[in-house]
Amino acid sequence: MSRLKSDKENDATFEETASKYLSDNQLRSNLRHATHTIRDKRSAIVGEMEDWEELREAGRAIKEKVLRHLDTYLLELESSVKRAGGQVHWANDASEANRIITGIVKSHKVTDVVKVKSITTDEIGLNDALAAEGIRALETDLAELIVQLAGETSSHILVPAIHKNRSEIRELFSRTIGRDNLTLTDQPAELAETARLYLRRNFMEAKVGISGANFAVAETGTVAVVESEGNGRMCTTLPEVLVSVVGIEKIVPEWKDLEVFMQLLPRSSTAERMNPYNSFWTGVTKNDGPKEFHLVLLDNGRTKVLKDRVGRQTLNCIRCSACLNVCPVYERTGGHAYHSVYPGPIGAILTPQLKGIENRGPASLPFASSLCGACYEVCPVKINIPEVLQHLRGQVVRHKQENGRFFKERDPENRIMKTLSWAFSTPGRYRKIPKLARMGQKFVVKNGHISRLPGKLSGWTAMRDVQPMPEQTFRDWWEERN
Repeated sequence: MSRLKSDKENDATFEETASKYLSDNQLRSNLRHATHTIRDKRSAIVGEMEDWEELREAGRAIKEKVLRHLDTYLLELESSVKRAGGQVHWANDASEANRIITGIVKSHKVTDVVKVKSITTDEIGLNDALAAEGIRALETDLAELIVQLAGETSSHILVPAIHKNRSEIRELFSRTIGRDNLTLTDQPAELAETARLYLRRNFMEAKVGISGANFAVAETGTVAVVESEGNGRMCTTLPEVLVSVVGIEKIVPEWKDLEVFMQLLPRSSTAERMNPYNSFWTGVTKNDGPKEFHLVLLDNGRTKVLKDRVGRQTLNCIRCSACLNVCPVYERTGGHAYHSVYPGPIGAILTPQLKGIENRGPASLPFASSLCGACYEVCPVKINIPEVLQHLRGQVVRHKQENGRFFKERDPENRIMKTLSWAFSTPGRYRKIPKLARMGQKFVVKNGHISRLPGKLSGWTAMRDVQPMPEQTFRDWWEERN
């Protein structure tokens, strides 16, 4: 099954599809167990670091520096990679990146490639592009393999198969890659061994490996992948040809800057002091690793994001997924409701900027948040996600106003806000509002509170009660007292 959704599915809004996932009790149970386990472990491991807040600030400062001087660092990275024997390709968008990568693979006359988990290649739909040319891309990360075998899309940045439990995975493996005459249990070790045996043959036979990258060092041309399973190292060392697809924002200026991020990333993502496998490669080295290295630098809307003074902090993201694990909205709906390879809070601000708020689906994502701020508190590079969410909400509304149309579900709220703005603009109008409100609320106040508002305003009371207007305002009480 294609990993890309149809245009119709991509156009679906978060509101239209979230209810489907909210009603899936098994999904919600899986998500709650997984996210709470990860967040609890993260809290403990971060608590060991006395200078955690200083590390966060250092990470933020380095990423901000990169964004301010991105043009300089990109050219420095290109020069460093070429000096180390690698080749650099510039891709303006997804189609150009796919054309470059499929061209490299076809030039080596192979029909199978192995892949490291890469959300950037998911962003550009690389697997589908390769399949269209008769090339099979095998995902080697355990969770990505599960998703691929199930014909689904990822639902989490770090744990793509977080929506499945062990029993569901056992049933999937039994149908697809289970060995003959073997009855699988749902024990993690047995499931992992089944995947390991299946992947090992492919590792040994693969001629081309494809990876993303966590970081690319401008100073040295070094590309880094951190992971927990070892499959990434197999993909980046065994094949004769390695292609790494890297978003232009993944740069760090100097080798020493990795000291900061190699502490921030594992603690924020997998709740570990250090990832078990940390792979770094610089160009090509004779008799060691791939004989040919290609670095594909991907824009795909990122320079557009850079133009937005508030929104560009989104590009600081190091894809740790900490924000997903604390988000009350994500915990209840899962990643598929976002219709994006970037789900959760970070997806709610990145996807609209990359795909454009003029598109119906992405424009709905900034509203997929309670604005509780938990995501900001755990972000290792201090991206103010609530600030960007509010900023993008404003952009969405202004875009609809400029084009003479609004989201139907936002119309009542928009009219009410305009009315309140008019009413609050003068003291005289402001003083009349409580009296009018006390008269109007008689029809909706039950047992001392408002539990249900009529029509589309019911969204305000679907999950909460609203307190009615008191019989006496503070101003009236003050005047009576004096």
